[in-house]
Amino acid sequence: MPGDAYHALERRFRRLLTLRDAQAILHWDLATMMPPGAARARAEQMAELEAIRHSLLTAPEIGDLIAAARQDGELTLGQAANLREMTRLWRRATALSEDLVVALSKANSACETVWRTARPAGDFTAILPRLEEVLARVRETAAALSEALGVSRYDALLDEYEPGGRSEDIDRLFADLEDFLPRFLREVVEHQSGQPAATRPNGRFPIDKQRLLGVRFMEMLGFDFAHGRLDVSLHPFCGGSSDDVRITTRYDESDFTSSLMGVLHETGHALYERGLPEDWRGQPAGEARSLSLHESQSLLVEMQVCRSPAFLTMATPIMVETFDGSGSDWTAENLIRLYTRVKPGFIRVDADEVTYPLHVILRYRLEKAMIEGDMEARDLPAAWDEGMRRLLGLAPPSPREGCLQDLHWYDGAWGYFPTYTLGAMTAAQLFDAARNADAAIEDSVARGDFAPLMAWLRDNVHEQGSLKTTQDILVEATGRSLDPEVFKRHLRTRYLS
Repeated sequence: MPGDAYHALERRFRRLLTLRDAQAILHWDLATMMPPGAARARAEQMAELEAIRHSLLTAPEIGDLIAAARQDGELTLGQAANLREMTRLWRRATALSEDLVVALSKANSACETVWRTARPAGDFTAILPRLEEVLARVRETAAALSEALGVSRYDALLDEYEPGGRSEDIDRLFADLEDFLPRFLREVVEHQSGQPAATRPNGRFPIDKQRLLGVRFMEMLGFDFAHGRLDVSLHPFCGGSSDDVRITTRYDESDFTSSLMGVLHETGHALYERGLPEDWRGQPAGEARSLSLHESQSLLVEMQVCRSPAFLTMATPIMVETFDGSGSDWTAENLIRLYTRVKPGFIRVDADEVTYPLHVILRYRLEKAMIEGDMEARDLPAAWDEGMRRLLGLAPPSPREGCLQDLHWYDGAWGYFPTYTLGAMTAAQLFDAARNADAAIEDSVARGDFAPLMAWLRDNVHEQGSLKTTQDILVEATGRSLDPEVFKRHLRTRYLS
């Protein structure tokens, strides 16, 4: 049996993660229904909870308990993995002062609040002072973590989202994609120009009907509304905790297609959270392993499955029934063309599979430059526009369609963006392995039965939690490390066959 030191750590981390879950619900409330006049009080609440968690994690006895637990030869493999994750979190926390943690939390809350009005107005000037404050605190954080962990400043931030991730590996993968995608994009655009044009169904699509459609597919995928909610926010997200998953979307009454895919994307995140190992709830080993794995689950559902001909052929009659659709716009063939149409655009969350990685490469390089001090926040709009012209051949008409479109930097999430494309590559590799392991998966999707796919994902990804590293989970599930060739093969099959 494990000794007292390990059990004492389990109790402390259960308390820490319970407080973290409470913070997540407060953040969900901020994003969905908090009155604007409560912003200052909410910032204080979030900062105070962050300070309490930080003080608990950096208490002097934690280091002694970790050292004692390491000497325990009775730990199971799961307990050893849990101790490894505890140690990682402790090392990160002890690198930062409580004053810096609180200052960053307050800066993030204040900046996010301004972003909610600056983004619709396209007013970068209004948010610049808040963003400069966030960036200053992020740079302090990166410097402290870099010194403690012995890695670059960017990698120190990346490690929070992608444990053990290194920018040199990302640079290599992204250089490979940047070499492939522009040429491939031209081929796809030319190929699709010879096909019938995709047309978006016209009409008014009431929000209540859009919500009903989303809920129907969520339930089909296996979302449990006894343990989750679907709400509205300015930027779609998945939050909450494994037993109380909160997802959001945004609606456009003139176009139901974008919101629907947003709901399905966030449902993929939610299913991962719900599938994490119950025996390890409240412990670091029971947490989602990395954001590349998290993103792989949302993109596997949205891109690999729900934009496939099998799914869309099954889903078309349900869409027609929901909106009383009729005519050529409402055929499965047209909706398949619509959902696989490739065209460079300004907005990342609306981008197709081919151009999406280019959006991510842009953000990765910009945030890396800002963190390392090679670029200032005031230079962001011009650098963004230049990058969009170079990578996608587009010039955003305003910051609303440019550097204000994503919440992440304004909410303090730096070192996050590359996980989106790492997740897309991981999704392709996992779905390829799942279909090879169970030939019934594709036919089941065509019938609206997602149980075989979800069973495979539960076994190979969800229930692994953080008991293994990202690399080990991927290799054991697919037989190989992350391989961009699998992603490229998927793109060629879908868009050029």
